[in-house]
Amino acid sequence: MATETLVPLESNPDVMNKFLQKLGVPSKWGVVDVMGLESDMLSWVPRPVLALTLLFPISQSYEQHKEKEESEILAKGQEVSNNLFYMKQNISNACGTVALVHAVANNLDEIGLNDGCLKTFLEEAKNMDAVARGKLLEKCEGIIKAHTELAQEGQTNMPNAEDPINHHFITFVHKDGSLYELDGRKAFPINHGPCTPDYLLEDAAKVCKEFMARDPQEVRFTVIAFTIADI
Repeated sequence: MATETLVPLESNPDVMNKFLQKLGVPSKWGVVDVMGLESDMLSWVPRPVLALTLLFPISQSYEQHKEKEESEILAKGQEVSNNLFYMKQNISNACGTVALVHAVANNLDEIGLNDGCLKTFLEEAKNMDAVARGKLLEKCEGIIKAHTELAQEGQTNMPNAEDPINHHFITFVHKDGSLYELDGRKAFPINHGPCTPDYLLEDAAKVCKEFMARDPQEVRFTVIAFTIADI
């Protein structure tokens, strides 16, 4: 049976790392908090960084930017690598899981994913389009179960699945020479221009700053790096 809504996964590295390990990610890889986006703070983040995840408030200014951005890309077009894994988010409050799946799926060669529900999901989803991948996740009991279990382990009071949530996770990855923003709510991935694996963190941080600049009164932003970690 398809899952329609979930309790959101908390932006908590301990919780997320347990979730990743349940999905088959080796313990040498994990997420860590990024304490600031200036170069001196980024220098503390362990390398290599395989992906950067941003949690941000969905505001009116963001929605206006999203609509304008998508319209411009539809008019002008963009290059998207055929090797990029992107999926739509169909399940309410599953953005944390989708963000982590995006991080892992676009770095399989580096990670060496263990057998498990995520590896099976990615094998089945490999030749699907983004919409079909989103529908497949709705029926992936292993990933849904792991999300549900770990959503109960956060440090804050656990909301109900039906409670309105105005925060959203997205992920930035490098693929074939470009920086991509992967957001399951958007119509397609966003190519933010040239990038190299060594500068993924710095290039993605610049885009994160643009999110913050659009809502200067907001402080509810969290940035997490997917990297080498001793869990």
